[in-house]
Amino acid sequence: MKKFFGTFRNIWSIEELRTKIVVTLTLILVYRFGTHIVLPGINPAKLGDLQKNTGANGMLSLLDAFAGGAFARASILTLGVMPYISASIFMQLMTILVPQMAKIQKEGESGRKKINQWTRYLTVVVTFFQAGAYVTYLKTSYGQAIENNYSSWFLPSTVIILTAGTLFVMWLGEKIQDKGLGNGTSIIIMVGILGRLPEAFIQEFTSKQEKGGGGLLIFLVEIAFLIAIIMGLIILVQGVRKIPVNYAKQIVGNRQFGGARQFLPLKVNSAGVMPIIFAQAIMFLPTLFSFNAATQGIGKIFSNHSNPWYMLVYAVMVIAFTFLYTALIFNPKQMSEDLKRNNGFIPGVKPGQPTADYIGTIMDRITLPGAVFLAFVGILPGFAQLLGVTSGFSTFFGGTSLLIMVGVILDTLQQIETHLLMRQYDGLMKGGRMQGRQTVTPASSI
Repeated sequence: MKKFFGTFRNIWSIEELRTKIVVTLTLILVYRFGTHIVLPGINPAKLGDLQKNTGANGMLSLLDAFAGGAFARASILTLGVMPYISASIFMQLMTILVPQMAKIQKEGESGRKKINQWTRYLTVVVTFFQAGAYVTYLKTSYGQAIENNYSSWFLPSTVIILTAGTLFVMWLGEKIQDKGLGNGTSIIIMVGILGRLPEAFIQEFTSKQEKGGGGLLIFLVEIAFLIAIIMGLIILVQGVRKIPVNYAKQIVGNRQFGGARQFLPLKVNSAGVMPIIFAQAIMFLPTLFSFNAATQGIGKIFSNHSNPWYMLVYAVMVIAFTFLYTALIFNPKQMSEDLKRNNGFIPGVKPGQPTADYIGTIMDRITLPGAVFLAFVGILPGFAQLLGVTSGFSTFFGGTSLLIMVGVILDTLQQIETHLLMRQYDGLMKGGRMQGRQTVTPASSI
């Protein structure tokens, strides 16, 4: 405990770090305040009464989790940062699949600025269509909560307000990135997820108390399992396979350069959270077409996260998307060329194509256990529901929410530790430094 307070005192004594923390917390407070402002024309009391009997499922519950409950509250920041994430994913895939886009990205700072500007323009388009879809969803599911005297203006005003709200959240994320601590977009998503944790925690505690018969003990066991899952997820996020790399010696004048022995780190989970997001999006599609008796059964299966068939199909899709996304973002040939250009080589492996094949083979081997563990994490909320955990609290036992929280918190802690070590303070870890992460997510965001 003494070391903890000492570390906190060191953090607060660094003026630059203190300013970044204060700016980040202030902007987060502004965002959380905006998520509680209801759209014009919506009666919050009627909306709450209608939602007692209906709830968001599938992708809607995922969007509500990312927005910190703003989706269910019909807030002006309902769409949050998700349109920007969608645009970023699209632009990232284009830079991989389209050679002209890849060339622009390699132009350096000017190329990145062009792609970021195009991403912002695409965000406006995506937000416009998602806002229209959200208005349709409100009218269909909660039309009684819309004031009659405002119904004619509800569509245009809501689309404009939601678009402006998303751009405002995107601006907050960029300000956190520039002036604050950590990746702004990632922190906003994490804050939205954590915003639902206290309510879910209280609901689970109340549910176990009402059941009696050792309910409190069961609740403590659930907390212990949650901590164990978080520890395992940290191992997954931080896990790397180090390939030894030697650099040839060069003598220039009387000085010797190179000759060092380093390691090429390959992440066990290089795809990050993207396979889970892609799999959830695909699994949500059957629920959109369950209009007749023949498809309603399939819709029920794919809307129930605790259904065995849902979990089986979902796990297979997560594993498949992990390999697919890793193949898209991981380029062993480029890594081999970079090593050759810098006079580096892997001991026992010839430079060029043999090095690329060797790196690709190792990546395939470590991706398989990473994909299996990621699929297991993805279906853990379903197992938690089967064991009696409430639906709200079960989402924190795995899946997208927990993976994003762990990843973002580790990234932020690593930045804090960097500031401490630069000023010759002890790091956050008692024995050794936290391992650096190379996040491979859209726009370095989730």
